[in-house]
Amino acid sequence: MTEKGLHIEVYSDVVCPWCYIGKRRLERALTEFGGAARIAWRPFQLNPTMPKDGMDRTAYLEAKFGSLDSFRQLEEHVLAAGASERIAFAFEKIARAPNTFLAHRLIWLAEREGCQDAVVDSLFRGYFEEGADIGSIPTLVRLAARAGLNEEIVERYLQSDEDTAEVKAEEAAGHKLGIRGVPYFIVNGTYAISGAQPSGRFVETLKQIERVLAEKDRTAESAR
Repeated sequence: MTEKGLHIEVYSDVVCPWCYIGKRRLERALTEFGGAARIAWRPFQLNPTMPKDGMDRTAYLEAKFGSLDSFRQLEEHVLAAGASERIAFAFEKIARAPNTFLAHRLIWLAEREGCQDAVVDSLFRGYFEEGADIGSIPTLVRLAARAGLNEEIVERYLQSDEDTAEVKAEEAAGHKLGIRGVPYFIVNGTYAISGAQPSGRFVETLKQIERVLAEKDRTAESAR
């Protein structure tokens, strides 16, 4: 293990079911991996042109997939994958397809406050298991509070434009890296893992990266 351990940046969107599944698989992999790892969540909007107030989810799905039947076929695959990770997807509870930019600003704030992972988990659970409208400020305040953030601070923050430019810049940086789909994992700023890989594959990849980093450390040490 290198002295600094692993730093994993995760580009994701909170309306992406595979990002929720990927989070659970990564957590399981890190438990098995046993090494030190810091995780940071980065913004990626799957629907950046979504109206600010979102839209009816049925209308959105019909526009995107052509028909609900086409979506249902994909849904079955997601439900099965979610069940294996103990995620109780409840798509029938979701009434609106939200604009997720406010949620990404909340995640940015949560990183500064030291509870980013808990907030991300609360958002995923709220949207996919409880049908919460995560484009709504009152809903975001509630979900943030149960993850440990102060309600007044969160509401004041989301009502402002604070960090808007920074969040947009960070999302743009992801696009410049060539990221076109999520989840997308970047380890120590160099090594990329695309998609919600099975936990065993995560473990294998992380061990390979750890060996490469350890070898680099040994080479640097011997050169001193």
